[in-house]
Amino acid sequence: MSLSQNRASAERIPRPSPSSARIPPTQAESVIKNIIREIGQECATLGEVTSETLIAFMVKAVVLDPSNDFNMDRPLLKSDVEKLVKICLHRLLDNRNPSLDTIKMQVYFDMNYTHREEFIEEHHRIVESKLGLISREITDNRACTREELESLYRKIVSYVLLRSGVGSPTDLKIVREATAALQSIFPQAELGTFLRLSRKEKERQLKELAMIVTGIRLFNRETGKGGEGIEYLPAILQEAIPATTEHIDSQLRIAQEQAYRYTAILEKVTKNPLLVADMQPHMLKEVLYNVRQYEIFLQTILSEIISCAQEVEMLTKQLGALLEQLTMTVKSKTAVPTSQVFPIFIALSNVWTSFQDETVLIGILTNLTANLERFLGTHDLLFPEKIMQELLDGVVVKTDLFRLKEHLEERVHPMDFKRQQWLFPETTANFAKLLIQYRGFCAYTLATTDGLLLPGNQAIGIFKYKEKYYTFNTSDAAYAFAENPDKYINLITEKAKKHAELIQLLELHQQFENLIPCSEANLRRNVTHSVQTDLSHMRRENCSQVYPVKHAGTQTKREGSTTVPRPQVFIAGLRGCSTKTTHAVKVNLTRAVDET
Repeated sequence: MSLSQNRASAERIPRPSPSSARIPPTQAESVIKNIIREIGQECATLGEVTSETLIAFMVKAVVLDPSNDFNMDRPLLKSDVEKLVKICLHRLLDNRNPSLDTIKMQVYFDMNYTHREEFIEEHHRIVESKLGLISREITDNRACTREELESLYRKIVSYVLLRSGVGSPTDLKIVREATAALQSIFPQAELGTFLRLSRKEKERQLKELAMIVTGIRLFNRETGKGGEGIEYLPAILQEAIPATTEHIDSQLRIAQEQAYRYTAILEKVTKNPLLVADMQPHMLKEVLYNVRQYEIFLQTILSEIISCAQEVEMLTKQLGALLEQLTMTVKSKTAVPTSQVFPIFIALSNVWTSFQDETVLIGILTNLTANLERFLGTHDLLFPEKIMQELLDGVVVKTDLFRLKEHLEERVHPMDFKRQQWLFPETTANFAKLLIQYRGFCAYTLATTDGLLLPGNQAIGIFKYKEKYYTFNTSDAAYAFAENPDKYINLITEKAKKHAELIQLLELHQQFENLIPCSEANLRRNVTHSVQTDLSHMRRENCSQVYPVKHAGTQTKREGSTTVPRPQVFIAGLRGCSTKTTHAVKVNLTRAVDET
């Protein structure tokens, strides 16, 4: 079926007259969703597997670009739909497009990165979901016979090993060691008492047993009396973190060097417009945006790695202190009260869980870094080293640091401005924490050079305008911008409409979130993160769109009720027996509230 046929059936809008070809505003979002679906199907037909999130972002980019002449003040027409699909397909299938690579990079990072707390929370959720089945098998167990009780005890041992993540439950040596540790604190004879507990109490006790056993095995490893199959995570992390940091630092240096070279060439074009035809400034800017976005993502990941390193350092000290405390507590004693050692075993287990969290997080960040590199392929295709050397002929390549030092002595004089406010480090609290617009790039240069990215210099002064903060690479740029801020801000907004990757690169999401009737095409407004851990990163990529739960309530006249156990009563003996008198027995099978 052709695209036009698909579109006609999906929209279900007749075409009898020009007036009926206009799509009502209430249907606009539904139509755009159909467009996204169609574009995805067509891309797949042509051998390009594309996520709906990427397509939605591209739809937004195409609609925003004024050169495509989409009027967002009126409903979409049939001709608009056809044009939109055609342009999106063309852009999505262009494998020599740095702008597309940048958008793909942004979509990938947005869907796979979140802050460390959320990464760890997602990892714990996955672990709990995997434990759900065996936990339910234990808590619902009604073992009576000796064989059933032995089977139940083996399941508890497996649960302890799975929850701790310390050793495989299929390794016989590890199972024997874990069983011995469990028997020392929870002998099989206590199963009867355990079975009489409520489900919640059983779950609580299982978690506590798992932590105590883990603490015992870690202590046995320290004293050389056990610890079979336990990998010493502090040593592994102390080796992995510097290696990961070194790799990211190396990638950062390469990316920054590329950015410096592209910037130098573009500056040359800016000063001599006659060179435009020879130097492809449009394409140079797109590869500059690509490499700058890559640099920003690497810096974000590096910051997380540094947090991991600090956390591991703190955990290593805690681990050493706990092991020393345990050694002193049990030293030359035949018996130690459980009230003294159990809390230490549990604390030891918690510290080890934190080590495991950091190990998972380092693996995720390493995987994320490696996957970002695949969005840089157009650089060598469009600007191989030979061409770059020709373009760099007679050009001075400056680093960001050099540019800052170059104008270090320049400073805005607040007395020159009657109404504008300028901020300086010696007069402003939390100066270094101010949220600078455009990722700290010079606002004036962005506006007047058609999108060139130069680092702003905070020492010159930070311009506060309408509760937002702007920096500039020279004092001249600062003075010029302050004369008419709205003019330059609007120029930057128009530039971002032509290059949608600038919306995320320059953090302009708030300015664009309501400009098109498509909620799915805004990654920051309705954000959903697909976290990949060491337990899930080999699965196929998935993405979904959700809306946060609103914490609100309403009052109605309807009565409500809580979920309580359904009464279940069995009456035996109703069918009668050999005697004339019927003896019925009533059995209440209703489960207790705390077991539901």
